[in-house]
Amino acid sequence: MADTEDDNPLAYKNARFMDSEEARPLRILAEYLSPLEAFQRERIQDTVVFFGSARIHEGGPLGRYYEDARELARLVTEWSLSLAHDVRKHIVCSGGGPGIMEAANRGATEAGGRTVGLNIGLPFEQKPNPWISPGLCFEFHYFFMRKLWFAHLARALVVFPGGFGTLDELMEMLTLVQTGKLDRSIPIILYGTSYWNEIINFEALARHGMISAGDLALFRFADDPATALAMLKASMKTSQDAKAPRIATSRTPES
Repeated sequence: MADTEDDNPLAYKNARFMDSEEARPLRILAEYLSPLEAFQRERIQDTVVFFGSARIHEGGPLGRYYEDARELARLVTEWSLSLAHDVRKHIVCSGGGPGIMEAANRGATEAGGRTVGLNIGLPFEQKPNPWISPGLCFEFHYFFMRKLWFAHLARALVVFPGGFGTLDELMEMLTLVQTGKLDRSIPIILYGTSYWNEIINFEALARHGMISAGDLALFRFADDPATALAMLKASMKTSQDAKAPRIATSRTPES
């Protein structure tokens, strides 16, 4: 009996091969190309990234942070929608899960804008929230590919209280800015002054020479949505000519 196509599938349709160690480079590449195609299709040029804990819930002990993230995302989205561009700028982006991430996507959706969720499969906590725009919810296996998309499109970063994951994401972005690995200015706002000053002694890092005193200017603090929005507008207005990924614009053959 002759073999059927199902017996000998094309390599890229062979689930066993695609899940194998040998095909890992293909899976990594897919986690770059799939979001790239979607961002080009949706004409999303840059994002305002919200980080924060998945454990902060609406109505919970720290629920004020949820409401503030929701309100700030709404304000950022209204600002974004007021800009006259042929691409979508300053789109709210989160890690796609619950807590602060949900609040950010929710506020953006309630303002009538598009909003991105870069979710990652974890054994607990991390399930995509329902407020992410259709076609803009991405599921990642590799943390580093997810981080690439956080950094690649970011024009600003707002970091709400969080744990290991939030600290990891914050420190990575601070390091990229500090070392000049990003070719544009990215304002970083730490939301919740008392929380951040208790969790991280930034002054001590400078005092011990682990960072330069000037590195303390890489971020600012905010404690209410209106103040955070004003900081974003002021910082991003001064960097409008900074380079940003042009994935949402058509390219000429020479570009």
